[in-house]
Amino acid sequence: MEHYENKLQDKVRLFTKSSVAKAMGIYPYFRPIESEQDTEVIIGGKKVLMFGSNSYLGLTNHPLIKEASKKAIDKYGSGCAGSRFLNGTLDIHIELENELAKFVGKEAAIVFSTGFQVNLGVISAIAGRNDYIIFDEHNHASIIDGGRLSFGKIFKFKHNNMPDLERLLDSLPKDCIKLIVVDGVFSMEGDIADLPGITELAKKYNANIMVDDAHGLGVLSDTGRGTAAHFGLTDKVDLIMGTFSKSLASLGGFVASDYNTIEFIKHNARSLIFSASITPASTVSALTALKILIDEPERISRLKDLTTYAIAKIKSKGFDIGPTETPIIPIYIRDDNKTFMFTNSLFLEGVFVNPVVSPAVRSEASLIRFSLMATHTEKQIDYAVEKMYEVAQKLNVPLLAHSK
Repeated sequence: MEHYENKLQDKVRLFTKSSVAKAMGIYPYFRPIESEQDTEVIIGGKKVLMFGSNSYLGLTNHPLIKEASKKAIDKYGSGCAGSRFLNGTLDIHIELENELAKFVGKEAAIVFSTGFQVNLGVISAIAGRNDYIIFDEHNHASIIDGGRLSFGKIFKFKHNNMPDLERLLDSLPKDCIKLIVVDGVFSMEGDIADLPGITELAKKYNANIMVDDAHGLGVLSDTGRGTAAHFGLTDKVDLIMGTFSKSLASLGGFVASDYNTIEFIKHNARSLIFSASITPASTVSALTALKILIDEPERISRLKDLTTYAIAKIKSKGFDIGPTETPIIPIYIRDDNKTFMFTNSLFLEGVFVNPVVSPAVRSEASLIRFSLMATHTEKQIDYAVEKMYEVAQKLNVPLLAHSK
């Protein structure tokens, strides 16, 4: 009997990183949560403080959102059974799009099934063979993949480095689309894009700007309208993208722009045209969360106060957290295995955080991603920071000099 090599099995057998980590007892992923997403969750029957969530406003278990979601299922069913392009558009999709456009200060918006699909569809639809896409090197993976799917030529500039961005823009042809795409708030480091510098260069070199505000919406500006509003530059940004899985307590994503651009995206973004539409429950959850965000600005101010409090506490223990000024606080460990060990040791102390290791970041930049919700308490933060300091000492994590 003739023997055939199974190339797929040859390849997957070479992947041993997860099995090695499991054997070492430091594997930190796919931990099943047995409760709703809140400041405390239950894992393995044990209560754990949650400092790994993207629910910045703490709305995922809000009773109004849960009730609205149930009513949406009663009225519309569990799904739309088609794409937005064909039979999958509901009146609540249109309502959500109108409210989102108004909220971020644009003429129109279109909702996708996930934030990842927004970036895949929008970037690949806009950039043609003779166009250019310019990325910050720390952009989210979905932005990078959107560029890969496009026919445009891709360039990266050094993180938040305006001279490097200008160098790139100056080298490109004048008569073409030059789309600068950046995270508003960078999802791992927690710092904010230099949007004033970017808009100035975009004007000088006739470029367009797209801001991925997945982590800025509900966080930046006094009203939670995101990065462009934070800097007063909404009219200088061509496209504003956001997701529902963070501050809006649901699942999905959107992009907002002028009417003509949205009309173009609706008829050219393949990840929209060829994907099932966002479910009724998810749609109404996002719509209700948006209304709560608007009606309760105190959630945003509370989140800002907690961010200031937590950053000061963490710095006082000597941790290196970089230039973050948002609820995303990176704690640099700078060693992949030690980052896994830190995560698991902290979990045993009742604190859930997220490890970020290569290839998501360089190994020497591996970190713990400590993130806040508006519903956390100072007492919870105090406990978590104290436990992080104890674990850091036990694992010999290098600390900066203590603040005085």
